Amino acid sequence: MQANLKICLVASSGGHLTQLLRLSDCWQGHEVFFITTSDVVRGELQQCGSVYVVGECNRQQLWRVFKVLFCCIEIIFRERPRVVISTGAACGCITSFLAKAIGARIVWIDSITNVERISLSGRMVKWVADLFLVQWPELADEKRSIQYLGAVI
Repeated sequence: MQANLKICLVASSGGHLTQLLRLSDCWQGHEVFFITTSDVVRGELQQCGSVYVVGECNRQQLWRVFKVLFCCIEIIFRERPRVVISTGAACGCITSFLAKAIGARIVWIDSITNVERISLSGRMVKWVADLFLVQWPELADEKRSIQYLGAVI
């Protein structure tokens, strides 16, 4: 990885964020900021970089999706990351598309809880991801550039 990249780390609070934080060695020495869904984790994350809380959303709550979208637009255009690393879910998907539009590289790590099928967010992000990783070997598909390199947890 290039020296001193600006990296956006984005994950929903809970299991998605836990998995993302297990990869913290990957961004050591780089400028990072977080996008997440709950203010509860702000204190822990602020030790590493700026934290933006955008709130929860899903496809059943369209008005919340638009709220999160507009928050993410503001953050991505303010911060201008060179790389986005996400373990999902909806906020990671939204951020990935927005950051790709400004030329960022996208790394998607689908959640370990997706045992039989890639997540909905993952299936959408697959088209813009520069590196798409799954945590179960059965989900890897070289034809679709989906790789298994091991499990995070």
